[in-house]
Amino acid sequence: MKNISIISASVRNGRNSHRVALYFKNYLEENKLANVNIIDLKEYDFPIFEERLRFISDPTAAMLSFANEVTTADGIIVVTPEYNGGYPASLKNAIDLLYAEWKRKPIGIATVSAGAFAGTQVITSLQFSLWKIGALVIPAMFPVATIEKTFDENGKPSDVEGTDKRAKSFIGELIWWIEAKQKMEM
Repeated sequence: MKNISIISASVRNGRNSHRVALYFKNYLEENKLANVNIIDLKEYDFPIFEERLRFISDPTAAMLSFANEVTTADGIIVVTPEYNGGYPASLKNAIDLLYAEWKRKPIGIATVSAGAFAGTQVITSLQFSLWKIGALVIPAMFPVATIEKTFDENGKPSDVEGTDKRAKSFIGELIWWIEAKQKMEM
């Protein structure tokens, strides 16, 4: 079975994007598609980026745990809110902490906003950052508009059938890239 980690990028109080991370965890487990772990950046409490992990003389246990989670995951789903047209500093901080760990890692992006544009303004800048370090960003996206109306606090969507249909396509694309990468490594 595949190992998929979900990065919940917001560290804000009252954050809503975490609802989508919970949804994906439930969806993947209920459909027996993967072993799932949520990497909640709010729990890691990283210091502001000063250096890549490999150059830090005394990395924290959280840094080493994060690096291990990214390394051992077959694929990653990044769930990020859009803040003023960009993704949160907490996510940029976490991405920049690592380098080799991202190389050829299949990554799906789910964007979230309170408004109607579903966080789509963040996609290009996040893709570019991940591409620059060699990640395999899948072409499928999972934008979520009006988060407070579309998902409850436990990750249950208001339109289960429609959301599951979109998730099936998105997750299918991620799994395809995971399997393609595994075949290339043989």
